[in-house]
Amino acid sequence: MGEINKVLVANRGEIACRVFRSARALGLSTVAVYSEADAASLHVAAADEAVAIGPSSPRESYLNAKKILEAARQVGADAIHPGYGFLAENAAFADLVTAEGLHWIGPTADIIRRMGDKQRAREIAQSAGVPVVPGSRTFGVGDTDGLEAAGRAVGYPLLVKAVGGGGGIGMRRVDEESQLASTVTATQSMAEKSFGNGAIFLERFVPRARHIEIQVFGFGNGEAIHLFERDCSVQRRFQKVIEESPAPGLPEAVSRRMGEAAVSLCTHTRYGGAGTVEFIVDATSFEFFFLEMNTRIQVEHPVTEMVTGVDLVAMQIDFARSRINGADQESIQSRGHAIECRLYAENPAKMFMPAPGPLTIFKPPAETEHVRVDSGYREGDVMTPFYDPLIAKLIAHGGDRREACERAEQALRSWPIEGLRTNRDFLIGCLRNDAFRAGDVHTSFLDEHAKAILAA
Repeated sequence: MGEINKVLVANRGEIACRVFRSARALGLSTVAVYSEADAASLHVAAADEAVAIGPSSPRESYLNAKKILEAARQVGADAIHPGYGFLAENAAFADLVTAEGLHWIGPTADIIRRMGDKQRAREIAQSAGVPVVPGSRTFGVGDTDGLEAAGRAVGYPLLVKAVGGGGGIGMRRVDEESQLASTVTATQSMAEKSFGNGAIFLERFVPRARHIEIQVFGFGNGEAIHLFERDCSVQRRFQKVIEESPAPGLPEAVSRRMGEAAVSLCTHTRYGGAGTVEFIVDATSFEFFFLEMNTRIQVEHPVTEMVTGVDLVAMQIDFARSRINGADQESIQSRGHAIECRLYAENPAKMFMPAPGPLTIFKPPAETEHVRVDSGYREGDVMTPFYDPLIAKLIAHGGDRREACERAEQALRSWPIEGLRTNRDFLIGCLRNDAFRAGDVHTSFLDEHAKAILAA
């Protein structure tokens, strides 16, 4: 295919604005697509051109591949960046984009398809020599043959996981056998509605675990690099809240082995583009297991950018236009510590329920070399109930973890927000929590400390 001159971002909000920033720095024109609810949004204003693609419902706009391709033809875009969420890991959409003669800024449809099926991804990881969490075979809708025996073999507690799920969706914990059948039925029903695939499998749940992921970049030729780890253990209902790099208290030898395992998976699959290999890590023994691979840019990618100085989105674009075909692992260095706090329109005191409404006052802290704000909103905008309640991401960098935490806390405190409820004060409470400050983070951290944080 030819050169890339105009990039359409098939997404909205902060990730669309983020991609526009790197595309513009590379001298490329940018195109936004938008739904009716987003007609006056920041990502529309941030692009060189914008095309309306339908009603507010995601299914009729941001998930409508036909409308997005029509928009690309209308403005003469020659590349599509999917961001994260929506169609980012939809292999059929990637196929349509390339069939249209456009550059797809992401891994190939084949690798998206292979790694998007979580059970198949486990098998691929095993063949690459990467340890995986003990699990079961796949159970389709209505298939219960040997379900109880599979549960006993995996061991309780366990997770029922949708084969096609992602981002914490389609994942439910089961503590005893009496709960298994009903949980499987409920998960299959939800998965069928959300992903068009009701198949599930069982996977061992590690009670005292850490969620650590490795940022990778493959070059499609059997070569790949990693850009170190991110700790994403502070989460609620499997949704990440705070991410950081490096992972506090993680032995260097374990970090190195995880990086090697992630690269091994990329080289084995001849992966091309940015991706993230996610691991579950025993918080005591530091034994690690492959969870899944995300074949897209991650929400938390700025953490990696802050410690490495690498623009991952620019790297994605340059790879798509054949400007890079390799990199030296030794050239990637991690400096200091970075932490990202996700600012949501939600009410932490009410089970973190989304709280849409107007941003009547919204004045993010000034960006510096140590503080970065990625947002898709501005003062006067309205958070609607149609999309994810993520307002912005606050990323702070310091010479060490203590300094990064202090800078993040100071930036959050200086951020006036009025008109709707947010989790800003809850994030400050997390940063000030003694266990968090000590680096005692794990996937049950908020289950154990949320009440104390709310009461502080």
